[in-house]
This record gives sequence, C-alpha cells and structure tokens, in this order.
Amino acid sequence: MSKRAIRQQEFDLFIPRMSSLPLKDQREVMERPFFSLSKRKRLKPIEYTSPDGEVWVHVSANPAFGIATIWDADILIWATSRINQMREQGVNDLPRTLHTTSYDLLKAIKRDTGGKGYKELQAALQRLEATTIQTSIRGSKRNTKAQFGWLDEWVLESDPVTGAPKGLSLTLSNWVYEGVIKDRSLLTLHPDYFALAGGVERAIYRIARKHAGDQPGGWTCRVSVLHDKTGSESPLKQFNYLLKRIVAANDLPEYDLSFVNTADNSQAIHFVRRDAAERAAIKADLERLAADSARREREDARALQVDAMFEKRRVPPSGDR
Repeated sequence: MSKRAIRQQEFDLFIPRMSSLPLKDQREVMERPFFSLSKRKRLKPIEYTSPDGEVWVHVSANPAFGIATIWDADILIWATSRINQMREQGVNDLPRTLHTTSYDLLKAIKRDTGGKGYKELQAALQRLEATTIQTSIRGSKRNTKAQFGWLDEWVLESDPVTGAPKGLSLTLSNWVYEGVIKDRSLLTLHPDYFALAGGVERAIYRIARKHAGDQPGGWTCRVSVLHDKTGSESPLKQFNYLLKRIVAANDLPEYDLSFVNTADNSQAIHFVRRDAAERAAIKADLERLAADSARREREDARALQVDAMFEKRRVPPSGDR
C-alpha cells in the first residue's frame, strides 16, 4: 500500500460517515431570518424584530463576501447533525471542531463534487466565518445581546502535488455550539430539505417545521408575518406572488400548504403535516390503550384488596375452644 493510501486510510478514521445521519437544525435559528435567501451577494443587512419586541436579529455582511446564504447553512446543519449523532452515541466531550473531507461534506449535503462544487464550498465557508450576527436571543435581559459569526475557523487541506482539496476542519462559534448541545434545542429535518432549490421554499419549510410540527390541526401564519420571518428582500406584493406559486406546487417536504383568511380577513397560509391525521389517530389509540391498561391495573388492585379482606375473615381466631 502506498504512503498516500495509508495516510488516507488513517485520516478516514476521523471522517464522520454520513449515511443514515438524521438531519438536525436549531429551533432558534429555524424560525428567524439569519440567512440571505438569494445566491446573489447580499450586502444589505437583515433586520428583524418580533411583534412583542423581545427578540431581534441583525445580520451584516463583510463587503468582500456578502451575507451567508440559506444554502451555506447546510454546512451548519451537517455539523449540528454530526455533533448530535456523537451525543447519541455516548460521546462525553462533544467537540466544537469537526474533521471531514470536502468530498464527504459535499456528498452529505447533496452538492456537486466537481471543481465548481469545491469552489462554492470554499466561498460558503468564507461567508459563514465573515458574516456578523447580533441578536437578543438567549439574552437574560432585554438589553443583552450577543455578537458572533457562524464559524470561528476553517482549514481546508489540499494535495501538495495536484492541489486537489482533501481534509477539512471547521470550528463552530461558541454561540452556535451552545445551541447544539442544549437539551431539546434541535428538530429533525426531512432528508429532501437539501433538494429544495429556492431560498424562500427553504425558509418556509424551516418555519413550518418549527411552528406546525406534528400538530393535528396544523398552524396558520399571516403572509405579512411570514415575510418578516423569512427576511425576504422582495416587497410584500412580490413575496405574496411567489407564495402563490409555492402553494400551487405544494411540494415542500412533509407539509401541505393552503391559503386561508384570518378572523380580520388578512391573508394567511395554513400548514399541516401530511400524515397529521394518521399520527393523531395513532396517538389516540395509544392513549386509549394506556387508559385501558391503567383501568385494569386499578381493578386488579381493588380485587386483591377485596380478596385480602375475605381471606382475613375466614382465618379462625387463635386459642382452644
């Protein structure tokens, strides 16, 4: 075996295998506008404030690279999923720095592994490190804010002879890492999420996954609120036109979409999981079985008490007659 093959084999021991890796994303990031929805360089800051004024997000660009896009976020989803997998495997010291290869990462997020794919990967890493985020999320007080980038560092190793990309190391920022390791902070994404081509479609799916979840009755959101939550640069009228196309196609993973009107006649979209009715029926059956089992246990316990009382009465008193 050649030295190069041996070295690659040794390095492979540290490469997280991506087959059957459940996709995970952070709840806090899914429902708010942290990423550009366009592949064009965005320099205009993203500004978001929740209706109650408690949560705000400000995302600004490095002029050389622009704001990280929602496609760049696939790298963060991969990192989140990998750390979560290690936690489920019982790893105690979960790392902020992950090691892989450019090829494996591109394959994992369903990207082209040719020369163009590697160039786009490097550009994505640059944007993830250079984008600056300020937010009140996780602040203990209203005036508390955090500032961070998505990545603290990345190192791309290349072959000294051919220049071909090989090993890749990336270090999550502490804010991102803390969000990953928090209990119950992650949600599972459908594997087809990576196949969504449009930025708005991706943002809407993430919002639906966070809010609609498995609710049997689904979830309704005003179009104007969706516009704010996605951080779309399009005017509301143009955004609404794009939503009509998305609703007509109705091909987001997991969820059916339909236009509805709210009580004040505002236009809204209703999201409901396609298997929500079936899931609700299964849940009802499980609850019924659990109730039946609990009832039988109570009846058995009561019968044992009655039997014990009769048994006590049948025991003759002690002493001679």
